[in-house]
Amino acid sequence: MVLINNLIGNFGRFHYWLCFIVFMSKFGVAFHQMAIIFLAPPAHYTCPRNATCCDNPVYDKSIFTRTIVTEWNLICKNDWLKDLTQTIFQFGVLSGSLIFGIASDRYGRKPTLIISVIIEIFAGIMSSFMPTYWSFTFVRMFVGFANGGIMIISFVIIMEYVGSSYRDVLSALFHVPFTTGHILLAAVGYLIRDYTYFQLFISLSNVLLLLYICILPETPRWLLVMNKTEQAVVLMEQVAKINKLPTEEIRQKVESYQFEHRHVKPNNTVLDLFRTPNLRKNIIIMSFAWLVCSYCFYGVTYYISHLTGDVFINVVATGTVCLVGCIICIPLIKFSKRRSVVVVANILNSLCLFIVGFVPEGKGSVVMGCIGELLCYIIFIVLYLFCTEMFPTVVRNAAIGICSMMARLGAMIAPFAAGLRPFGKWCAPVAFGIFPMIAGFLCLLLPETKDCELMNSIEEAEALGRNSSSNLRTSNDLNVTE
Repeated sequence: MVLINNLIGNFGRFHYWLCFIVFMSKFGVAFHQMAIIFLAPPAHYTCPRNATCCDNPVYDKSIFTRTIVTEWNLICKNDWLKDLTQTIFQFGVLSGSLIFGIASDRYGRKPTLIISVIIEIFAGIMSSFMPTYWSFTFVRMFVGFANGGIMIISFVIIMEYVGSSYRDVLSALFHVPFTTGHILLAAVGYLIRDYTYFQLFISLSNVLLLLYICILPETPRWLLVMNKTEQAVVLMEQVAKINKLPTEEIRQKVESYQFEHRHVKPNNTVLDLFRTPNLRKNIIIMSFAWLVCSYCFYGVTYYISHLTGDVFINVVATGTVCLVGCIICIPLIKFSKRRSVVVVANILNSLCLFIVGFVPEGKGSVVMGCIGELLCYIIFIVLYLFCTEMFPTVVRNAAIGICSMMARLGAMIAPFAAGLRPFGKWCAPVAFGIFPMIAGFLCLLLPETKDCELMNSIEEAEALGRNSSSNLRTSNDLNVTE
């Protein structure tokens, strides 16, 4: 058996460099994901004769000099359009997660990530110059489309390179650049109060990512699964050399293993996730868990955003909560089982949200809301790792793409649940709180993946969880599909 990480190292100089260049893409994702806060903040205006609505309102520009709301009068009967632009953006993320996830399993991690980055940069720049609301919204949808691809492909690249002993820590640290970008966005919004320059700045900040064309490597695991043995050997030798490991036996070990386990180039599709009972159960439950996590996270964030009128403080506060979640996750997933963390955190999150609905509004509800948001982000981080370990290389990005698509659907539904408040202050928290409880108990049906080597074949993934002997415990085996 060929031990990939025994040959290239579990985590060395190359892995530090890889993490640095891949993590840079997360800042742009955070900027665009959270940009709507500063693109369409609440607008204050006055009308002649103190009318509620009018065609030529006078806007208060003391905080923001120009937003999409003031530019295209998205008030009164057009107020719903400012939410629609974000819904369409999230639809782009939803589509990109699925399409790029499937494409990267077929065509490789590197080319699909590069295409995602190129679309994100140029669509983002174009959107800042769009003259109408509809053209702005349409072009920004492609920014979301690219964001969906970047989020899932970048994560899988990191997970397929690092050894299992480092995978849990890296899966938490992977989200730190996103939360840092979330916090930094408050400074960008504070310094740039015109939405066109704001959108242009956050788009141009990603131009350096075009260097991916020259420096981003493919993953050896994907190359070997696709029978690109020569390319995989050359790449593994380069990685081992950078990590100061011997390279003499790499070619011989890889080629002999590939010869002994000759197999037809896999032609798996996303449908393979639903053809066998175990995989079908896993992908359905995992998709529901992602949907619920995103649904609750954006719903709770919406609740917290109404705690103060200072939008900049709101952004820093929510970003800081998420950053704390990343830090807490490191020991949690290092020493606890994936399934246990997801189940317990979902149940606690559900209880927190129920408490928010039935305690008087004030410090108590605020604290419970912040704890709920923290738990949502912890679940989100663990689900990323859990999903990566549960599905094989041949459909891994497709599986994460489906789950990410469901997460976007949850984000799109959340504002409607948050709008239940007029029917009673308990309605929205209960509408958010009931689903984590359901998700928590459903996740008990999922197999545990802690300390399992990443699988490559559908057969291995289908066997996972059937019995303890089928779990591939820290073998670091290549396990190429036969």
